[in-house]
Amino acid sequence: MPYGHLAAALVCAALLRWFFISHFNPYAGDSKFYEELARNWLYHGVYGRNLFGQLLPTDERMPGYPSFLAVIYKTLGQSRAAVTGVQVAVDLMTCVLTALIAARLACVRNRTRVATTALWLATLCPFTASYTGAVLTETVATFITTIAVFIFVSALTHPELSIARSAIPNNLLLKYVGWFFFGGLIVGIGTLVRPETPLILIAVGLVLCARWRRPVTWWKLALAILWMGAGLVLPLVPWAARNVLHIGHVQFLSPPHAETPGDRVPTGVFDWTQTWMVKFRDAYAVSWKLNKQTITMDAIPDYAFDSDAERAQVARMLDEYNKRMLITPSLNFQFAQLANERAARHPVRTYLMIPIERAWWIWFTPRLELLPYSGKVWPVQEGWRDNPTDFSATLGLGILNYIYAGMALVGAWKFRARAGIPFLLAFLVIRTTFLTQLQTVEPRYVTECFPVVLVLCALAWVRPRVAVDSPM
Repeated sequence: MPYGHLAAALVCAALLRWFFISHFNPYAGDSKFYEELARNWLYHGVYGRNLFGQLLPTDERMPGYPSFLAVIYKTLGQSRAAVTGVQVAVDLMTCVLTALIAARLACVRNRTRVATTALWLATLCPFTASYTGAVLTETVATFITTIAVFIFVSALTHPELSIARSAIPNNLLLKYVGWFFFGGLIVGIGTLVRPETPLILIAVGLVLCARWRRPVTWWKLALAILWMGAGLVLPLVPWAARNVLHIGHVQFLSPPHAETPGDRVPTGVFDWTQTWMVKFRDAYAVSWKLNKQTITMDAIPDYAFDSDAERAQVARMLDEYNKRMLITPSLNFQFAQLANERAARHPVRTYLMIPIERAWWIWFTPRLELLPYSGKVWPVQEGWRDNPTDFSATLGLGILNYIYAGMALVGAWKFRARAGIPFLLAFLVIRTTFLTQLQTVEPRYVTECFPVVLVLCALAWVRPRVAVDSPM
């Protein structure tokens, strides 16, 4: 990659991220939890929160990002500017890694061109740039995910490993084991930041199972899985041991609903919203108000009800909730029953159409949750007349999603026979499928996928000129 392009791209990247930080001052509600955990760990030696009038250990959030914040507070001071400055540097490294992944997948003749294209796409991507200014896990998690993807793509495309054959020369066996162990180790470190990071290993495992499906190569499959698993578990063992000592139970991952000990999780309500919630804004209507604010029927969309009788039933339950702003066990059971009835009436809608719609909104939203825009474009004339800036930002960022998706599909198709591409596609599909099963629809959780998307986008601009690698 020409050094001139590298320097220019990184300067533009830093300026774009500075623009988001200085002009929009991104903030998210979860930031206060990470900051509190970091401060308590650094200044009081307790990884915990102030609950019930005292500082108590907790396992509600993985310790990776609070550790990141604590190190910054210790070395650079407790300021938001220090955190965002370091996150900008981390994101610039993610841009370089994106270029390196693209280069690994391109043929030798096109590697410089592809790497340069991927670098510019990554540095100018507003969806990743905007998160560098927020005290959230996204920037760090994306960086670690990109490292892991680079390691596994390198392993899958490494010619010296002779992975198309049933045997590996003894002098390369250690290198072979090292690739998968190191990849698993990075995923383990990433899991300390975001608990869904092991989805990367599922993608790798599926690709390896497909490539090494013959009995003669099963030993390679077993060896790879064993060492990836060892690498994954190694960073998590201290966290699990800490939870045994301070929480009283073995916990390798944070609780699925980020609950603290003694919390009652309204799983029945979540089961009910799972039968209709497809948009990010729907979470504001119900999920994020639970046990905090009143919930009105006007805020719930019409597609949440199958009949007037069901609407009246929900209205009665919400009236009971609003009296104390509390989901009691009885109410939770009623919502669970309603969820089961809706799923039984429309199983295709519940288990197929709703996840597909969720995936669509996750990927093709304008991603304005950190920006001061409404996200509304309809009706067009009214939106333009009321606020041209809001309308233009929403429309432009929304269209950009489609441009990225279109280029990525072209790149994946062009290089479909290249070892490594099935892994990237499997990762995107598996992570998207997982995100459709969460209690809310949060587009920010696909931020970790954008380096992979941009790699595929870069490949769309070149033609595979030489024979591609043999499959594993």
